[in-house]
Amino acid sequence: MDSGQLIGIIIGVVVVLAIIVVAVMLSRKRKVEANRNKAVEMREQARTEEIGAREREAQAARAEADAKQAEVEAERLREEARERQQEAEQVRASTQEQLRKADELDPDVVTTEREAQSRDQLPAEAAGNGELRRDRSARNPSVPDQTPNPDGSQTTNSQIPQQPVRGDVPRTDNPHTDNPRNL
Repeated sequence: MDSGQLIGIIIGVVVVLAIIVVAVMLSRKRKVEANRNKAVEMREQARTEEIGAREREAQAARAEADAKQAEVEAERLREEARERQQEAEQVRASTQEQLRKADELDPDVVTTEREAQSRDQLPAEAAGNGELRRDRSARNPSVPDQTPNPDGSQTTNSQIPQQPVRGDVPRTDNPHTDNPRNL
């Protein structure tokens, strides 16, 4: 080999090496630029995800507030239900007291107080059967129905003319024996 050929080979190798170095440098430059672009994209995505996370946190806070509001509303409704229950119990007690007073006034209904006062006058089976109230006519069916007069005398119901109840049908039943009120 000649020195000219040797110089040509060395120049060829140097040129190839220079091309390789330039290619590596350009490749690194592209890679650095690609990394910069990727970093920018990642930062933008992180910002978007952070905004999404804040929105989810805000939604969670709203849901928590709604749950607390629902608890407050439920407690208010429970309190309202308790108040209505107490009102209903008061009305029921008032109604029962009114019925008790009506029974005390009604001579056809025997209450436990009257029963205790007149036990000696009642038949043995009626005195101890434990009813709170009874219709006097149901207890003594053999006694004719009597209605007290203002002067204190008794009039049997057969002496009182019956009023028509529906149309021309005369009333023959006794309202006190149909449905005695028991508590």
